[in-house]
Amino acid sequence: MSLENNGGANGVAWDLKDLYSSLGDPKLDQDIAEAQRLAQEFETQYRGKISNLKLLDAAFLLQAIQKIESLYEIMDRPAIYASLVHAAKTDDATHGALVAKTRETRTKINQHLLFFDLELIKIPDDVATGLAKTPQLLKYAHFLEQKRAWKAHYLSEPEEKVVDVKTLTGRSAFVRLFDETVASMTYPFTQDGAEQKLSFQQINAKLYDADRSIRKAGAEGITKGLKEQNKLLSYLFNTLVLDHQNDCEVRKFPTPMASRHLANETSAEMVQALMDSVEKHGATVHRYYKLKKRLLGLPSLEDYDRYAPIQGDMPLVSWQDASKLVRESYHALSPEAGRIIDQFFDANWIDAELRQGKRGGAFSSSAIPSVHPYILMSYTGKMRDVSTLAHELGHGLHQYLSRKNGYLQCDTPLTTAETASVFGEMLVFKKLLEKYQEPKVRLALLCGKIEDSFATVFRQVVLTRFEQKMHKARKEEGELSSERFNTLWTEANQPMFGDSVNLSENYGYWWSYIGHFIHVPFYCYAYSFGELLVLALVQKYEQEKESFVPKYMDLLSRGGSESPVDLLARMNIDLNDPGFWGLGLKLLDRMVTEVEELATQLGK
Repeated sequence: MSLENNGGANGVAWDLKDLYSSLGDPKLDQDIAEAQRLAQEFETQYRGKISNLKLLDAAFLLQAIQKIESLYEIMDRPAIYASLVHAAKTDDATHGALVAKTRETRTKINQHLLFFDLELIKIPDDVATGLAKTPQLLKYAHFLEQKRAWKAHYLSEPEEKVVDVKTLTGRSAFVRLFDETVASMTYPFTQDGAEQKLSFQQINAKLYDADRSIRKAGAEGITKGLKEQNKLLSYLFNTLVLDHQNDCEVRKFPTPMASRHLANETSAEMVQALMDSVEKHGATVHRYYKLKKRLLGLPSLEDYDRYAPIQGDMPLVSWQDASKLVRESYHALSPEAGRIIDQFFDANWIDAELRQGKRGGAFSSSAIPSVHPYILMSYTGKMRDVSTLAHELGHGLHQYLSRKNGYLQCDTPLTTAETASVFGEMLVFKKLLEKYQEPKVRLALLCGKIEDSFATVFRQVVLTRFEQKMHKARKEEGELSSERFNTLWTEANQPMFGDSVNLSENYGYWWSYIGHFIHVPFYCYAYSFGELLVLALVQKYEQEKESFVPKYMDLLSRGGSESPVDLLARMNIDLNDPGFWGLGLKLLDRMVTEVEELATQLGK
């Protein structure tokens, strides 16, 4: 097996028939027409009747919520299908056309529904609180509470309609341009005098090669590819950062991060405590990379050496073996979890083959509750791909279990969205340690897990610090040059590595392909939140064993029907305790100590 034959994942493509059979499926247009009809009926039936509700009107409000929830599913189904088709192959013009069509029609339909949220928030506070406590509406209590949390940030209905329509040719258009540009980019890779043009997934894999010259050539190729599109990418970043700032201003958010905190159901104080705790443990990262330099026998550790394998001849893992390993890990957690995970493989809910034009990275789309989630990744046969598969299947498990809450409350805020994914990674990591007992391989696995955790905890705080710097500079200095972005990127990254890794001038360009900055401003701290939360949950699992599992599965099944603080309180975890974040960070420090001791035993 080799990377060239895709680690055995050739042909592993998702089957989207549970949404629509094809781009030409007549049901797609029928759903659009049905959503249009239902939206007009809904507006006629409920406009002007929500804001003046009384406590006795709980049944009436329940009927309205249930109708709009069902309507949202019908309205969103075509757009979700289009986005999945497009992600699988962004360079097909028909896919882009379908994305445009479904987004445009969805926006038109939504014009009939915007009034509902605006009337909900006008219900007097005492009435709204009382309605949410009635037996009829108890299921939707959190939904109603969260709608009202945004009360101060809504505009008038005419303004909301204009914003919704203009998004199509504004923010959404620029985000799509970024996605298609990055997905279609190629990167020059030169080896033995011969140059190839590689996709990002292919050239990024070179950074994990045991051969240092290949890693260096891969890094140079990434930089060259990013430089070629530097002008466009810089413009897109400038435009979308300004768009976010304008949105915050008109919606009266005090800071660029405030809207994300509200959506994440967290607070600025909690996030600051998280980030401060992570940065105070920077010495753990420095210790590890200095050890890695010694393990690799290098005079210095360059930025392109960060992902170098400790064990050069680490075994590749075929798709078949990876799927078996992951299935077994989830089955060992619980029969129910295993049964759900089996469906992803057996029913073709996963798209894993390498493909030109395929969107980079990996994700699990929750789709709609009446269907099921879908997973996209690019499998190359590396052990880290096994972790990615486990990670996305964790999301899939979470999304599948939470469907029972309905479309309005099935999705969690980003702060708890990573709970099942990172927990799944840990399950598979332990399985890998059981499978590979040879000390050198074990050392490499431990190092790989530490590096993955660093990427999820420390690096995501770095990315958030970069965003803070970027938004501040854009506001104070106006449109930023590529060189200014590069400087801000290096300034944000340097503290994480201290004097343990040399960051080159070329590395300064590597902010420009990261989609999280584009898709969801200030998304990244949620990864740190999730990883440290899961490290605490893993320790509870090890302590409580089987008694932990039903509580964990219940946590996942509740989706977004409760706040993160309330959900985790069910597990006896207090997210408001500033010292909580130190639990996971201390575990990472112990893992580094374990690697240091194992390296000494091996005479390294």
